[in-house]
Amino acid sequence: MKAIPISITCLLALAGCQTVPDRLPQAEPAPSAACYFPIGQTAPGDTLGVLTDSIDVLEAWGFSLETTDTALGLVSASRERELIGYYDHYDYDDYGSGFRLFGGFGIGRHVGIGVGGGYGPGFGQQPVEVERVSLLADGGYLRISRDIRRFDHLGDLRESYSASNDDFCRRFQEAFQQTAVTQGAL
Repeated sequence: MKAIPISITCLLALAGCQTVPDRLPQAEPAPSAACYFPIGQTAPGDTLGVLTDSIDVLEAWGFSLETTDTALGLVSASRERELIGYYDHYDYDDYGSGFRLFGGFGIGRHVGIGVGGGYGPGFGQQPVEVERVSLLADGGYLRISRDIRRFDHLGDLRESYSASNDDFCRRFQEAFQQTAVTQGAL
């Protein structure tokens, strides 16, 4: 009989320790109640005016329209901003401290110069925050869903969370109603 290396034995033992999640992923924190509000009476399937007013508000706030589906009553938009001085406190690479290009130089027991294959931390690239908003107009109500994602200077996702909070949804609701009144939709 062949001997099984200890590394394979440990790997098999650890594979048996995996657990299954106890629930499916959910938006946490839960969306605010202000993110679901009445928009007045609209004829079934006639959500074009509501979507137009929603798009006007989002564009006034600096969002770029991504997709729309008038049959479903869906609008999706996003905006992006650079995060100057943002760092990830879990990143042990000391991003932003020092100059690293083509390896490094060190003095210890031996003096040497190293040349690496990378080209530094990505000059001209900044960490960014992407904010996405989706609106669903259906049955005389408007539902808002908003999330924020932060990417580091290498483009790796570092944070992601649901941002359908009371403040944003109330401000959107007020701006939407003002836009709808000025355009005569409500």
